[in-house]
Amino acid sequence: MSERQVSIAQHYHERTKYDPETLTSKSKGLDWESQPVPFKEYKVGANFDLKPYLREDPSVFPDESGKEWQRLSKLLFLSYGLTAKMATAMGSPVYLRAAPSAGGLYPAEVYLISRGTPILPAGLYNYQCRNHSLVHFWENQVWNALQEACFRHPVLEYTELAIVTTAVFYRSAWRYEDRAYRRIFLDTGHLLGNIELAGAIANYRPHLIGGFADEKVNNLLYVESEIEGAISVIPLVDQLSGQKNLPNTLNILPSATQTEYPEVPDGELLGYLHRATEIEDEDENWQQEKSSSKAKEGELEDKYNFPFCTKVSTVTQPIDWSKITNTGLPLKPLEDTIIVRRSTRAYNGENLTLAELKALLDFTYQPQHYVEQGLDGSPDYFDLSLIETFVAVSGVTDLEEGCYYYAPTAQELRQIRFKNFRRELHYLCLWQELGRDAGAIVFHTADLNKAVEKLGDRAYRYLHMDAGHLGQRLNLAATHLSLGVSGIAGFFDDQVNEVLGIPIDEAVLYITTLGRPKKR
Repeated sequence: MSERQVSIAQHYHERTKYDPETLTSKSKGLDWESQPVPFKEYKVGANFDLKPYLREDPSVFPDESGKEWQRLSKLLFLSYGLTAKMATAMGSPVYLRAAPSAGGLYPAEVYLISRGTPILPAGLYNYQCRNHSLVHFWENQVWNALQEACFRHPVLEYTELAIVTTAVFYRSAWRYEDRAYRRIFLDTGHLLGNIELAGAIANYRPHLIGGFADEKVNNLLYVESEIEGAISVIPLVDQLSGQKNLPNTLNILPSATQTEYPEVPDGELLGYLHRATEIEDEDENWQQEKSSSKAKEGELEDKYNFPFCTKVSTVTQPIDWSKITNTGLPLKPLEDTIIVRRSTRAYNGENLTLAELKALLDFTYQPQHYVEQGLDGSPDYFDLSLIETFVAVSGVTDLEEGCYYYAPTAQELRQIRFKNFRRELHYLCLWQELGRDAGAIVFHTADLNKAVEKLGDRAYRYLHMDAGHLGQRLNLAATHLSLGVSGIAGFFDDQVNEVLGIPIDEAVLYITTLGRPKKR
C-alpha cells in the first residue's frame, strides 16, 4: 500500500514513531524562554470560590446549597485539582494535579456548562485549578447551543451540567512537537478516568460524548481553534435527583477518512491531523444508529486463544474501596488515593506478586466487580472493543517470565512469548530505567487499520483517550496497593511489536510500568 493510500491518522502515526536511528538526530533543545504557562486566566467574570467546600464533614453545610457546592467542589478537585507543589532547578515550581500529564505540561482545560441550577446560574464556567474556583465568563443561556453542537444527544435532555475538556495544543507541543497529539489524548484519558471515579464519590454519573461538531463547541466556549480545541463533552447526571437509568445511546460518531492530503511539514502535522479528525456540522442522528460501538458485556473478543499457550486465571477478590473510615465517608480510600497518586521515578527491581497483578487487572478491566462498593459497573469509554492489552512480565512471583495477552472476558493471561525481556524493555522505553526495573509492563495497542475503517480518522482520538482512561485506573489501583506506577508515551514503536511478538498491525498506544518503588 502506498503512503497516499493510507489515511492521515495512519500517516501521522507512522511519521511520529520513534526510531533508534533517527531519534537523536531529530531531537532539539527546549526553548525555555517560550515555555507555556499551564493555566488559563480570565480578566473578566464572576468568581465562585470552591475552597471552603473541601471540608470533609457534610454536617458543616446544613443547607442544601452548601451540600451541592461541596459535591461540585469535590468532583472538580478530584478530577483536575492541584494536589502538590514541586520545586524545580529552573526556579519556578511545578504544580502537580490529580490527573497525571506527560512532562507536567497539563494541556487540558476543564469547562463547566450550566443549564441553570439552584447554585450555578446558566452560562459558561472555567475551572481555575490554581486557586480551586470557577470563573463565570459568560452568563447567557447556552444549553440549546450545546445540544445542537452534540447533535441533540439524548442524555443532554436529562442533565443540567456538563463538563467540556479542551486541549491547549502548544502546552504539549512545546516539548513533544508533532508527537504531542498522542500525549494530549492520553492525558485527557487520565482526566476522564478521574472524572468517572470522582463522579461516583460526589454522586454524579458522567456520560461521555465524543461525537460532536468541533467548530460549534469551540465557538460556544469562545476558544481560538488554532490554539485550543474541544476534546470531550461530559454531561453530568445528578444521582441524587432520581435520574439514573438514562437511554443507552451511542457516544461516538465517525469522522471522514482523509486519504488525499498534501505534504505536511514537520511542526504542522499535529494541527493538520486535528482539523482532519473534526466532525462537520451535519445533521447527525444518534437514534438512528443501529449497532453500538460500545463494547457490551460479553462482546469483547479475546484473542490469542492458542491451545498450547499457558493460561493463568486473573479472577481475584476485588480491591476494597468502600471501607468506612473514622470520617464516616464511603469511598474515602479511593478519594485519598486520587489525591496522593504520583508517577514513580524509580523501581528497586524487586518482584511483584501474582496476587497484586491480578488485583491491578481486576480493577482496571472488570468494573462490574465494584458496583456493590458504589462505583459504576459500566463506565463510559469510546470503544474498548478496539483496545488490546499485553503484559510483559519480568519479575512477578509465581508467574513465568514472558509476554502475555490479557483476555478481559475470560479474565486470564495467555502467554505468547517465553523470555525475560528486561534488557529489551530498557531499550524499548528509550533507555529509561523504569522499563528495565519494572516487575511488569502493560501495553495498550490497537489495530489502526480496523479502527480507521470503523470510525474514520477520529478513531485516533478515541483510541488514545481509552488507553489513557485504562492507564489511570491502573495508576490508582497500584497507588492504593503501595506499588509504583508510571506511564510512558515515548518508546520505539516498531521495536515493541518485534520484541514482544505483537503483530505489526497492532499500533502501540501506551505503556504503563509497574514495580516496587525505590526508597529515596
